[in-house]
Amino acid sequence: MLLAADDSQLLLIDFQARLMPAIHDGRAVMDNACRLARAARLLGVPVWATEQNPAGLGGTEAELAPLCDRVVEKRSFSAAEVLQPLLVPPVPEPRGNVRSLPRHLQKTHSAPAERGTLVLAGCETHVCLLQTALELVEQEWDVCVVTDACGSRVERNRDAAFDRLAGAGCELVTTEMVGFEWLRDCQHPRFREWLALIR
Repeated sequence: MLLAADDSQLLLIDFQARLMPAIHDGRAVMDNACRLARAARLLGVPVWATEQNPAGLGGTEAELAPLCDRVVEKRSFSAAEVLQPLLVPPVPEPRGNVRSLPRHLQKTHSAPAERGTLVLAGCETHVCLLQTALELVEQEWDVCVVTDACGSRVERNRDAAFDRLAGAGCELVTTEMVGFEWLRDCQHPRFREWLALIR
């Protein structure tokens, strides 16, 4: 399945100031997270970020935080529960006194169109990102994990997480795969801006 910008949401898990210096190849991981967030902003893809115990690990990295629509705190390793209200907006309450209308004139309210593909990147891959992704798969979301925008302190832990995620049904992708699939065409009006991000 190819990713579509109008069906995607970007989830950035725990890119925090005191954690990133300990992450293996952390600078490259952060650079790719920023590329993803900038591409999402260009194409209207919602960007959500989480912070694990920010009192201890610091807030979201300063270069990434302004690119996020919202940053939420969490204590549990999985972010699925705190992100759920953002991923599926609530159904609007009916307006007016619909009970007074004949049944054939009452409008039914359905949930807003859902962006069913979740693109995940984050740290640490084998803890918070893994647990978040597995819970979201259980909740029947389509989950893609951006491997070059994920990190752990130990490379082997990161790689073991990728093996487990693939086995659970997550798609493993790269930053450039995501950007080019969201664009689909070199004639897209934002194509040159995307190229500038990856060069």
